[in-house]
Order: sequence, then structure tokens, then C-alpha cells
Amino acid sequence: VQLVESGGGLVQSGESLTLSCSASGNIRSINAIGWYRQAPGKERELVAAIASGTMTLYVDSVKGRFTVSRDTVKNAVYLQMNSLKPEDTAVYYCKQSLYYSGSFYPLDGPWGQGTQVTVSS
Repeated sequence: VQLVESGGGLVQSGESLTLSCSASGNIRSINAIGWYRQAPGKERELVAAIASGTMTLYVDSVKGRFTVSRDTVKNAVYLQMNSLKPEDTAVYYCKQSLYYSGSFYPLDGPWGQGTQVTVSS
């Protein structure tokens, strides 16, 4: 199953964006999907993830601001981002992941192109 990110853009601090991750196949067949981001000069990090069912995880820096959800009819996963901050600026990627023992791990394989999110102060 291929995943393609979209929805990034340039916003001001405090504004919102919703990112979309569209799957080429049935997302019910995917154990978990994670949203990751990479800021310039930094390593890629997990931001939020959702496993089959309702299990979700958020990194502390986005808790209460970001919400991950999935639509099994549209075969898509979304990342609703509210109260954006300049430190949220990064390229955001969605990736098939493995949910295991309370954590999410990106599966091997190439990453997509991602979608750029830029938050101005």
C-alpha cells in the first residue's frame, strides 16, 4: 500500500492545518500509520500515530494540539494540527508503522516526499 501526504502550507502561529495521508489500498490491512516530521538539521521524529482500532499516540510537544484520525471509507489518515507554533515547522511524512508493546515503529522501506508545514511567528 502506497501512502501520499498532502495538505501542508504556510500559516501563522496559532493557526490550524489538516494533513492528509491517502492510501492506495485498504488501510484496514495496515497495522498502524504514523505521522513523522523532520525539521532542518534535526532527525526525523514520530509526532502522532494511530493503530487499527482507536489506539493513538502523541509526542508530548503536540499533545492537546494535534489529533490523528482515520477514515476507512476514504482509506485516509488525517493529522489535525491546531495552535501551530514556529517549532512545528518541518516536513511531515506518513508511514506504515508497527504498533508493538505501546510504541510505534516505522516499517522499512522508502519514505514519501512528505508535505512541508511552515509556521511563521
